[in-house]
Formats: sequence, structure tokens, C-alpha cells
Amino acid sequence: MYRIGQEEVEAVQRVIESQTLFRRGNPEAGHQQAVVNFESALAEKLGVSYALCLSGGGSAALTCALVGLGIGPGDEVIIPAYTYIATAAAVLSVGAVPVIVDVDETLTLDPQAVLQALTPNVKAIIPVHMVGRLANLEALLEIAKEHGVKVIEDSCQCDGGSYKGRRTGSWGDAGALSFNDFKIISCGEGGALVTNDKNIFERALAYHDSLVSFPHFGEDLSIPAFLGSQMRASEIQGAILGVQLQRLDGILADLRRIRKRFENELGDVLQVAPNNDFEGDCGVVVAFQFDEEAKARAFAKQAGGWLPIDTGRHVYSNWDMLIDNRVGHHPDMNPLNHPKNQHLRIRYSADACPRSLELLGRTVFISINPDWSEETIAQRIEQCRVA
Repeated sequence: MYRIGQEEVEAVQRVIESQTLFRRGNPEAGHQQAVVNFESALAEKLGVSYALCLSGGGSAALTCALVGLGIGPGDEVIIPAYTYIATAAAVLSVGAVPVIVDVDETLTLDPQAVLQALTPNVKAIIPVHMVGRLANLEALLEIAKEHGVKVIEDSCQCDGGSYKGRRTGSWGDAGALSFNDFKIISCGEGGALVTNDKNIFERALAYHDSLVSFPHFGEDLSIPAFLGSQMRASEIQGAILGVQLQRLDGILADLRRIRKRFENELGDVLQVAPNNDFEGDCGVVVAFQFDEEAKARAFAKQAGGWLPIDTGRHVYSNWDMLIDNRVGHHPDMNPLNHPKNQHLRIRYSADACPRSLELLGRTVFISINPDWSEETIAQRIEQCRVA
């Protein structure tokens, strides 16, 4: 989270004073409609037909997207080697099998690696816009269309980002956003599924609450309701997010302005990492690449940067629970043991994507704060120049 203040305090106060914290209620009786209003505003901001706010973060959003698409046992889903483990966990949570493939120099899903990994068992691809950097959606969507597979955008680290002038999350069949404490906008924890597909939305809606708490709402569904889970957002979350969403474009504008200044002033001495859309990049980091890891580490130490290879569960080789087949609370609930999955690619190893590890090891990120003063920006740029 970058910015939060009195406006959020006042929005939460209004919800508390209404004494109706549950996400559904009668506005004529004082219910603030905070979640519903946020969902409407988010859908409008992203240019999608439907948005569903969730209590369970980006993981819940990805799971709901997979459920919405009907993904399950017997299906494979392609994911990148550089993403938080939650992307893989969401696939496993619906009983399907994640297939891990390489990233390219942009550190996002490599379209050529996707092509090589496609089989008739692959039902979906999940491009991940890591640290606000855009995946190559145009190429990936073309591949998906040609081969009849679905696309779920993992935009959890890219709230509000844009690809070719269109917001992330709106390109694929469904998109997932995250609002936990480490994201661009936040309510501490939470997420959202977005889509233009009514069927995906209704299946996600049913799954996220099973319509148990508000059965009357299910009367409007065009699909049969089914027993799912409980991922409802509260009015307190909605109140905070409603204000945070108003801050989003200002945050992005300042992040991008600072990132561009780093790139413009340092491009003559450092190699700026390739980017699928420099304009739409959120500006969470500025990325430099080196020809070997030793040089990257030396630079990072002097410039106050960090290497993505060092970020633990964001790198597939550190997904020991998946590699060791420790999935689910009971062996019979482990999708890797499911009879329908035994002919799929269910074996994982830490050395499966060496190209990704090499790229992650020679890239350096400088994290950006949108509230840096001009003096701080100049100092950080000079620090990078002399490193």
C-alpha cells in the first residue's frame, strides 16, 4: 500500500455507524452499499461488465476465475516460472494441474515456451503481470485463440496497469486483482475477479458464497446454484477500497513519472530490461539487466536494489511443497493424486526452467515510492549511476 489517510477513516466510520457490516443490506435502512459501489466503480475503471470483490485476496480471485471457467481434474493450466506460489495454489485448489514454463527477458510468460508446452490437456493460460510489468498479452491471446484455450490474467501485482491503452484484467476471459497490504491499492487483505462473461461471473458468484447467506439473490442466476466456499467481502473492506480506487490513477501517475526518469537518465549507462509496454507498466519498479549475476549483485548492493531470484516463493524453484507433492490437507484431497490427473505433467523439479533462473539472477529491481521528493529521486538516480 502506498497511500491511505483520513478519507478511508471516514468511510469506515460511516459503515460502522450504520451498524451493518455485512456486504448486503437495505440502503433505505442505512446500509452503505460499500462493496456493491466499489464493484461498480472497479468494473467501470477497468472497462469490464462484472466485478466481484472477495475477502480472500488474489488467490481467491484466481480460484473463482478457474471455477468460473469450469477448470478441474483432468485439466492442465500453464503458469510462469516467476510468480507467487498462489498462482499454482489456485490451480491446485480446483483439482487441476499447473504446468510451469519459462519467462522471457521481460520476466513474464514467454509465448514461445507456452507454444511448446501446449497439449490437448491444457485448458487455460495464466499470464502474470509481475511487479506491475505487463505480460505479452497480444501474443498470448493469439496463441490461446488459435488453440482453443482460455486466458486468466493474474493482475494481482498490477492493479490498474494498462496494456496498449487497455487496463489489465480486461483482456482475458477473466482477471484477478489483489488488495493485500503489499499491493498498489489495499484494504489489508482482499481481491477481485473481473470478467465480461456472465457465465464466469455467475459461477464465481455462486462459488464465493454458495448463495447461502442471501438465497434471494440466487433467483436472478441463469445457472444452477452449487455448494462452494465462503469468500465474501465485508462492508469495511468495500469502504476502504472505494477510497483507494479513487487514489489509484494518481499513484500510478507518480510511479510512472519516477520510473521514466530513472530510465531516461540512466539508459546511457545501464541496460533497461525489456518491457512489453513501457507506457502501461505500473512503475512499481525500474528494472535493469546485466550479462551475469555477479555484476547484478554488485550493482544491487551499491544501488539499493534487489534481485527477483531472491524473492522466495515468487520463484518456482522454491515451491518445495509442490515439488515434494505436499498439496492439500489429506492425500485423497491432493489433486496430484487424483486418478484423472495421473496422465498429466504432475512431476516437478527445481531445475525445470533454468533459463528463467538465469534471467531472474541477472536482473535488478529498484523499488519506487510515489511520494519520493525530487531530492530523493535525484539521489537514488545518482546512486545507481555510480554503482
